[in-house]
Amino acid sequence: MVELAMTTHRNRYRRIGAILERHGLGLATGALGLNGWIPFNKGILGHPSREAPYTSPDHVRLALEELGPTFIKLGQLLSTRTDLLSPDYLAELAKLQDDAPPEDWEPIRAVIREELGAEPEQVFARFDRQPLAAASIGQAYAATLQDGTQVVVKVRRPGVVAQVAEDLEILQNLAERADKRWEAARHYNLIGIVEDLSRTLRAELDYLQEGRSAERFATDFSDSPDVAIPRVFWETTTSRVLTLERMQGIGIDDISALDAARIDRHQLAQRGANLILTMIFENRFFHADPHPGNMFVQANGSIALIDFGMVGELDEDVADELSDVLLAIAEGDDDALTTALVKLSITKDSFDRTELRRSLATFLSNYRGRPLSEINVTHLLGQLLALLRQHHLQLPHETALLFKVLMMAEGLAARLDPPFEMLQALTPFSERLVQRRLSLPALAKRWARASANTRDFLLELPGALHRAGQILETSGLEVHLRASELEPLVGRAERIGNRLIAGMIAAALINGIGELVSGNARWRPREGAMIRAGATMISALGGYLLWTTRRR
Repeated sequence: MVELAMTTHRNRYRRIGAILERHGLGLATGALGLNGWIPFNKGILGHPSREAPYTSPDHVRLALEELGPTFIKLGQLLSTRTDLLSPDYLAELAKLQDDAPPEDWEPIRAVIREELGAEPEQVFARFDRQPLAAASIGQAYAATLQDGTQVVVKVRRPGVVAQVAEDLEILQNLAERADKRWEAARHYNLIGIVEDLSRTLRAELDYLQEGRSAERFATDFSDSPDVAIPRVFWETTTSRVLTLERMQGIGIDDISALDAARIDRHQLAQRGANLILTMIFENRFFHADPHPGNMFVQANGSIALIDFGMVGELDEDVADELSDVLLAIAEGDDDALTTALVKLSITKDSFDRTELRRSLATFLSNYRGRPLSEINVTHLLGQLLALLRQHHLQLPHETALLFKVLMMAEGLAARLDPPFEMLQALTPFSERLVQRRLSLPALAKRWARASANTRDFLLELPGALHRAGQILETSGLEVHLRASELEPLVGRAERIGNRLIAGMIAAALINGIGELVSGNARWRPREGAMIRAGATMISALGGYLLWTTRRR
């Protein structure tokens, strides 16, 4: 299948192999199985000469730029993977700009006519043919609606979907080949990275999804006077055309303009940090590319956010695992941090847990007893991610993206207000995250989940034992048990069953009290009495469990 796909996209494979080889990335061409596709005439670099020689990270960036939009997006995605790449590569990939020569006006006009059913001049009161920005996937234009509202119209380039689809298929094939041929590739989960890229790119290609993301942010911050989210005009929005309210203001990193407008930069830094931290820890839905070009400061000091093509979302399990990591760091518990990071990480390879724990103990000792004002979040996360790279542990895509956003937020706050302490702003959010993790409803939900898993296990156990018996009969293996040997096993199984039943009763009790108190206002005056009664019953069950354990 892979070889057939390589034949189908013959010319594109040749171009990829030639560009990689031209940039001295021969190891990659060999690992990806592209040696046979490299033409004899390798050409020259085609980039301006400079005094300092090009480094390997330079060549990687330049090669990705030459390969086009899909590979540029791949580099931008990798620039967020601080758990995978060293700082020199991260810094170079962060320079990748998704700029492209503007598309001619007539193909853009044709897209608008096909999608909106009329010429741009008929749909809009005014439409500026000169684009505000041109990227590899789409272009943005200034326009005015018939009612006078100023908007930005994003139009997807013709033919970009087919090009991205071809490149994604090629990248998937190359990742599968590398996974089989190159041992080091397994440390990086290349197949998973391509899957993440595919989800990100397909979301960016669908402007309807970007519009829905914008509306979700608007809903999340509807009560906040400090945040402005552009309105989506659905009457002139399709999967290929997106019409948003035009947000104007001062670039958030334009220090001289902010000072001239008498904007309090300390308050602005606090406001920007709270915006990003609220998205991550309260809403669990965050802007994944909050660079200064996507944030404007309005006259009243509020922050206007634009460009919602790249977003991140934390599911409940990842949020719980992240709270365990934060709690372990706060308590300086290296054993708990080891367990939490292993649980959070995804990896195919075995690793030395003892060595990881030793490394984390050293890491924690560097911060134990230090005041918050001396701790840099970027430095702390950088060290932690370096340890994960060292021990070949890889974070889920959303978590790695979250860490990158946190580091970007601290960098922006430092530019606005150098004394600003990001960790101090982060602390109350992380504390609330941990408190929710340990709250009565959350505990009840985990107990219920554990009880359901236990129930499923017990229901499946007879069938599993039956299948095991059939295997033993088929293999001819004979097992002899004396009654005196069987009696302790039966007793132990009985005690385990009793403890499981007690645990399920406790879970149901916790869940019932939590839902009753939180869901019905008339029970709230009796909340204390109900919790005390529940705690007494749970304590009794806990005592029973402890007693049976001591007997065992």
